[in-house]
Amino acid sequence: MKIKCFHSLRLSVTVIFVSCVAHVAFAQALPPKAAVMQAMVKANQYFMQKWPDAGKPIFTNIERPSNIWTRAVYYEGLMALYNIKPDKAYLDYAIQWGEKHKWGLRGGVETRNADNQACGQTYLDLYKLNPQPVRMEAIKASMDRMMASNKVDDWHWIDALQMGMPVFVKLGNLTGDTAYFRKMYELYAFTKYRHAGNGLYNPIEKLWWRDKDFAPPYKEPNGANCYWSRGNGWVVAALVRTLDELPKTDPAYPEYLQDYKDMLAALLPLQRLDGFWNVSLKDHTHFGGKELTGTALFVYGMAYGINKGLIDRKTYLPAVIKAWNALVKDCIHPDGKLGYVQGTGKEPKDGQPVTYTSTPDFEDYGLGCFLLAGTEVYKMK
Repeated sequence: MKIKCFHSLRLSVTVIFVSCVAHVAFAQALPPKAAVMQAMVKANQYFMQKWPDAGKPIFTNIERPSNIWTRAVYYEGLMALYNIKPDKAYLDYAIQWGEKHKWGLRGGVETRNADNQACGQTYLDLYKLNPQPVRMEAIKASMDRMMASNKVDDWHWIDALQMGMPVFVKLGNLTGDTAYFRKMYELYAFTKYRHAGNGLYNPIEKLWWRDKDFAPPYKEPNGANCYWSRGNGWVVAALVRTLDELPKTDPAYPEYLQDYKDMLAALLPLQRLDGFWNVSLKDHTHFGGKELTGTALFVYGMAYGINKGLIDRKTYLPAVIKAWNALVKDCIHPDGKLGYVQGTGKEPKDGQPVTYTSTPDFEDYGLGCFLLAGTEVYKMK
């Protein structure tokens, strides 16, 4: 009897010791804040030096103004970085961008395209810092035209949720008019429940089809549903940026929160062993490999949830650490350029090949995603 008790005691002590060691190792795995900041500053500096003129048009296959969605996502990331590192150069660069475009939108105030309205997120953040009416006029006029219409089917691709939802939230808060929140939900609900017949959200697998072209009966080569990594990343980001500013009293808040939690739970087991997520979330054989943008957006979502106490830290922190460390180790070039960024498109095959040395058609949104992720990782304790 004494022998059994002794062995039980020794086993218990061993388990406690191993658990303590594991806990210490786990705690130490969180990257130092200085290292996280250094990675962000380095990547951002590369971009600002490459694009000193914030108003310079972007030329790929055609010339486009630099207030398009790709650059808008970059400035979302830059403003997030500015909030934790208030460097005047960052603020001046964002203000220059707005001024060079006269705080306007591609397509003018008549546009209903969320891609054209995405720049309004930064315009409104800058208005909040310095309420000059010109900073709000165009984006408010554009969204007010949508408010005056009964049309709610505009967001027919899931990227639009990230481009458009935060604009409605910011306007609602700045004006005190909750009608912006109601219109946002109507647009969101149509995308979720009605586009492509039954909506672009799969309530069973808790992930989103990018648009009607990928809803059933479309399948990936391995027979799985096609869930594009970055597309789902945009939805995660949309929900984060909405939950962060939407009053908790809003009737739709619980649904947004549940969708956010459900998505993260669905994404967690899909993470690769190296920390990344594949561009095709359910088919690793379809252009599988490392990819920055989707991975960074998932890090952004998970780190934010941990920081705000919305999701379980023990469950998600290992995934965040593994992914962030992989992004820093495998993607950042010595000069700050980011590798493994999938170019623009809407599915796994677009923007290929995605490699360390490949340069996407647009580099800006990849950096924006990286900065959004990094700022939340930086805040972690």
